[in-house]
Amino acid sequence: MADELAARVVAAGRRCSLTKSVLAEWARRGAPRQVEYLAGYLEAECASREASKRANLLRRCALPRAKSFDGYEWGQIEWPDGFGRDDLLSLSFLDGREDLVLMGDVGTGKTHMAEALCALACQRARPARFFTASSLVMRLRRARDDGRLDRELAQLGGAELLVIDELGFLPLDADGARLLFQVVSEAYETQSVVFTTSLEFSRWGSVFGDDQMAAAVIDRVVHHGRLLQFRGESYRVRHALMR
Repeated sequence: MADELAARVVAAGRRCSLTKSVLAEWARRGAPRQVEYLAGYLEAECASREASKRANLLRRCALPRAKSFDGYEWGQIEWPDGFGRDDLLSLSFLDGREDLVLMGDVGTGKTHMAEALCALACQRARPARFFTASSLVMRLRRARDDGRLDRELAQLGGAELLVIDELGFLPLDADGARLLFQVVSEAYETQSVVFTTSLEFSRWGSVFGDDQMAAAVIDRVVHHGRLLQFRGESYRVRHALMR
């Protein structure tokens, strides 16, 4: 009993970055009820810190809406070979710094999936950031004009998961395309990027305004990436009041 309580104190304290030798000494000194109290306190402190970390990550992620996979409609997705729903929900693709392209028809759940992936990553204490392609370009442009582009890129690089939503919804000028390419280039093999788009790869040249730049982006994305294709009628149309 005493040894088990001492082990709990040490394990909990180590998670709080406390010194192992001091924890072990005080665990031996205390009576069983004292050590049990100490272990309970340290475990509660760890749980509190972990909850605060998850909340901070979710706030920093800046999701436009709080989404989850509860009730998500999976039937419209065509999965690539060797990758399915369980792989997605396990976030195993983050471990390999793999990318995902969610491509397909409007209103079929691409953005919902991307938002829910960000929320899930934050719940598991894995940093994530969410942007539309246009908002990311505007953010980068402001940072460059203010002389802090390198700092902004470093902050983006700290996320394990980076979502670029609505790629191709709004055209990019040459300057914006170069900035977005810089993000994708720096993310290559260092973090996972999830794109949502309604455009097949052959039309990405129209997004970047340059076929060579689009080809360079696609080359990086497909190397360690997977394509999830979405088909079917828009969820919003199916549930619209105007039907």
